[in-house]
Amino acid sequence: MKTPGITVMTIQTIDGGVEVNEVFFDDVRVPVANLVGEENKGWNYAKFLLGNERTNIARVGVSKERLRRIRELASIERLGDEPMIRNPRFREKLAAAEIELKALEMTQMRVIASERTREKGKPDPASSVLKIKGSEIQQMTTELLLDVVGPYALPYSPEEADGPHLSNEPPIGPDWAASVAPTYFNWRKVSIYGGSNEIQRNIIAKAILGL
Repeated sequence: MKTPGITVMTIQTIDGGVEVNEVFFDDVRVPVANLVGEENKGWNYAKFLLGNERTNIARVGVSKERLRRIRELASIERLGDEPMIRNPRFREKLAAAEIELKALEMTQMRVIASERTREKGKPDPASSVLKIKGSEIQQMTTELLLDVVGPYALPYSPEEADGPHLSNEPPIGPDWAASVAPTYFNWRKVSIYGGSNEIQRNIIAKAILGL
């Protein structure tokens, strides 16, 4: 990253975070000693790595744990006279997310199993399916958490969002509420990085459907 010609410019995300960047390469020269693989095969390697990245972006385990947590919190937080978990509309959205996640997990297992028979180094276009559905489910879970926390998501406290009890002020609502809205806004980026979902649909149309 210290090579002359590499410029990194920070992009501030909607939640105030600064972990996203633009990287520019202006006449960057890479020493022969740093060459990875064969010369002029960089795009092939990049596609293979992107396929692995998109499989990882699915984050089945993260979504499983988040849905478990959502059920737990929805059993505590109330909407009117009843726990949130008894609200028919909320239960419908939660069940839809769980069904989508189960289908995603099965697809991910098939993609991983197919690696044994796939040509070495060749990316699996099915990873684009995992990337699309995985990112959509992750965004769906952050929306469900917003439903659970309700109006307590409105106050913005950067100190509390980084971790409970880091502020001198008492928390507004449950101690887990402060991070819900910032996480919701931050995770809008999940459908963009690793290749935007629109790009993934183009890959699926060409490589899987033959359009």
